[in-house]
Amino acid sequence: MPVRPVLRHNSGMTIDRDGAAPRVAYLTNVYPKISHSFIRTEIAALERRGYSVSRFTVRRAQERFDDPEDRAEAERTTALLEDRAGLIGAVLACLAVQPHRAVGAWRLAWRSSGRRMITACAYFAEAALLARRLRLEGIRHVHVHFGTNPATVARLASRLASVTYSFTVHGPDEFDDPRGLDLPGKIAEAAFVVGISRFGRGQLMRWAALPDWGRIQVVPCAASPRFLAPEGPLADMPERPHFLCIARLSAQKGLPLLIEAAAMVAARRPITLDIIGDGEDRAAIERQIAQAGLDGVISLRGWATPEAIRAALNDARALVVPSFAEGLPVVIMEAMACRRPVIATAIAGIPELVDRSAGWLVPSGSVEALAAALDAALDASRRELAAKGEQGHQRVLERHDPERSATRLSTLLAPFL
Repeated sequence: MPVRPVLRHNSGMTIDRDGAAPRVAYLTNVYPKISHSFIRTEIAALERRGYSVSRFTVRRAQERFDDPEDRAEAERTTALLEDRAGLIGAVLACLAVQPHRAVGAWRLAWRSSGRRMITACAYFAEAALLARRLRLEGIRHVHVHFGTNPATVARLASRLASVTYSFTVHGPDEFDDPRGLDLPGKIAEAAFVVGISRFGRGQLMRWAALPDWGRIQVVPCAASPRFLAPEGPLADMPERPHFLCIARLSAQKGLPLLIEAAAMVAARRPITLDIIGDGEDRAAIERQIAQAGLDGVISLRGWATPEAIRAALNDARALVVPSFAEGLPVVIMEAMACRRPVIATAIAGIPELVDRSAGWLVPSGSVEALAAALDAALDASRRELAAKGEQGHQRVLERHDPERSATRLSTLLAPFL
């Protein structure tokens, strides 16, 4: 496929040599989603550079959006599974117009589905519709977030149309089942692959063939400009013994361990903890809090808007991230942007951002170490906490700025647009 040459303005804006804005599609499994605001941040940064971005999702999130920007993003996004007539029409067109390509793509869909007929049919139909939409819009490349189902759909679409694909891997899901997801095959056929941390790149290299290593790059996720350049002053470090956790209420986030650690600390000194988030384990977590007699200590707040999260961070001595499995959580970047120290488990890409100068790292699975870190944060002076917060703030500005990440991603995209 011929590569369209690209020029760059002194302002950093990217344009085609014929003067048109470069076009790229984004695909993910569920979008927009409250916990995936980093994708919206990345798209917005590319658009500020002059890109025209078409948003596609396999399915729409079943969430109520309080944030106007989330609602606007939902209106701009095409959900493939919503267009049933389009799915059927795209499949029939593939079979009629390009039967050889269709047979090859179907075989890959069959293997990728684990030989499950309904799943294979869904993958094939989604890819056929995506390929048709990309052709109609004149888009030559699709970038995917997550190496799971959406990367499979993009890979199939590249078999059905003259388009290339790339994908960003966050973890931990991709690294839990790399062979089942055929991560080596997806990497081999992709134009390039992105890890969000050096740890992530290493994991991708682990499962990629040696000749493919050079196409595996690091592009950090970025904190929202709302946190990097918030409106209004940031609050001073609070004196009260209050902590914040922002997480999906699921097993991999380690929340039962945090509740146990909070109970240990609460037995000897004042402490309070707010947990922002929701998920499948909410009922079990509510029972654990009640059984531990922590109803006045730990509060479940549900999901919150970025403004509410910023206010909650301003009210906390530190953010606590007790996860068992992660990539590199954007919520850590948001806390650091708000000059708040972070207590986090030393897993995946987290130690690349958090260290003793910006917070406390603890071994995963150790309730005693987590309780000790909570005690250390309670014992720390406001001056000490402020110093850690300032160090974290500067680190996020340097490493997780949306414009810098967009510049890096733009360089990778340019040869394929």
